Amino acid sequence: MSLVELVILLVIGLLAGFTGGSLGLGGGIIIVPALVFIMGFSQHQAQGTSLAVIVFPVAFLGAYNYYRSGFVNIKYVLVLAVAFVVGSYLGSLMSINLPEKILKKVFGFALLALSLKMIFNK
Repeated sequence: MSLVELVILLVIGLLAGFTGGSLGLGGGIIIVPALVFIMGFSQHQAQGTSLAVIVFPVAFLGAYNYYRSGFVNIKYVLVLAVAFVVGSYLGSLMSINLPEKILKKVFGFALLALSLKMIFNK
C-alpha cells in the first residue's frame, strides 16, 4: 500500500465514520462508492470490504454516545442484530453470484430510490 492510498483510505474512513456517527450512514453511502470510484475496486470488492469494516467495533463509540443520551432501544438492537446477521449472510450469498454490471445497477438504484424517498416523503 502506498502512502497516497493510505491517506485516501484514512480520509474515506474518517468521512464514513463521521457520516455514520452523525447521520447513521457510512458504509454503503461513503465507503462503497469511494472504493469503486477512487480506489478502482470492483463492486464486489467494495461491498465485501465495507462489510468487513463494520465487523470490527468501529461504530461502538458513536453508538455509545447515542445510548448515553437515551437514544438507543436495546430490545430493538438485539432483534435487529440477529436479523441483520441472517440477512447479511443471505444477501452476501446472493450478491456474490450476481454479475458486477447488474450489482452496480442494483446498488445505484437502491441509493437513488432511498434518496428520493427521504427527500420527498412527508
